[in-house]
Amino acid sequence: MSQNVTFPLTYSTEVRAALADNKPVVALESTIITHGMPWPGNLEMANSVENIIRECGAVPATIAVLDGTLHIGLEKQALESLAQTTDAMKVSRADLAFAVASGKTGATTVAATMMAAALAGIRVFATGGIGGVHFGAEESFDISADLEELSRTAVIVVSAGAKAILDIPKTLEVLETKGVPVVTFGSDELPAFWSRQSGIRSPLRLDDAKQIAHFQQTREAMGINGGMLIANPVPQADEISRPEMEIHINQALQSAQEHGISGKKVTPYLLSEIFSITNGKSLETNIALVKNNARLAAQIACAF
Repeated sequence: MSQNVTFPLTYSTEVRAALADNKPVVALESTIITHGMPWPGNLEMANSVENIIRECGAVPATIAVLDGTLHIGLEKQALESLAQTTDAMKVSRADLAFAVASGKTGATTVAATMMAAALAGIRVFATGGIGGVHFGAEESFDISADLEELSRTAVIVVSAGAKAILDIPKTLEVLETKGVPVVTFGSDELPAFWSRQSGIRSPLRLDDAKQIAHFQQTREAMGINGGMLIANPVPQADEISRPEMEIHINQALQSAQEHGISGKKVTPYLLSEIFSITNGKSLETNIALVKNNARLAAQIACAF
């Protein structure tokens, strides 16, 4: 019976034309719009990131579920409407189909964006930071679905590494167990989202977008499934130093524990707390690293 079931899927005019002409396309998530930044700054950020991708010779495809329809690329009016939505679901692998089947509006996480990108034949995806293993996961089992998705879906994810509010060593161990290549762009040390350094040596390093594209093509030619994580350090002028961020993160984690925050609420709460603690500097750095990742992702997409 399931083979006869269809679902509503649509492409923006720009993305449909690019895919038809085999032009480079870069996928973008939408939770950063609905859950990461307030209006109207979120719309300004989304438009600027899309324009950066265009300037680099690729086409942006912001992905979201709007009233039960999966959108690969958003028209200008739809993007503006999403940016003002206050009750969008935060959808991952577990509930992406639920949002579609129930006619909901949902913003896609890294995992859900990867799924939609692969469905559309888009090979590169730019985001801020991926989810991973939360502190205390040995008791809470709080591990992001992003890691599992990286192991199964053949999409290159360009980020500033795992979000620094996570247990980065454990996140790296899980990725290694699942066979996900972790490549740092232009550095021997993994970045830590807001900071260029994490104190952890990168498993792999590449210094050129063409090398990254060739690496993934070689994996596919050898029949190796799954995607890869590209860790792209935030520009030095925009970073918040690692020692400073560790103090802020510990303060935010303590606050979350005191307030009993758990599950999907953890990451938005911590990001909000850190925004407050840093007087908005964390958000400025977040925007800078997303733009930086968009540039590299567009270069990789063009290299294919």
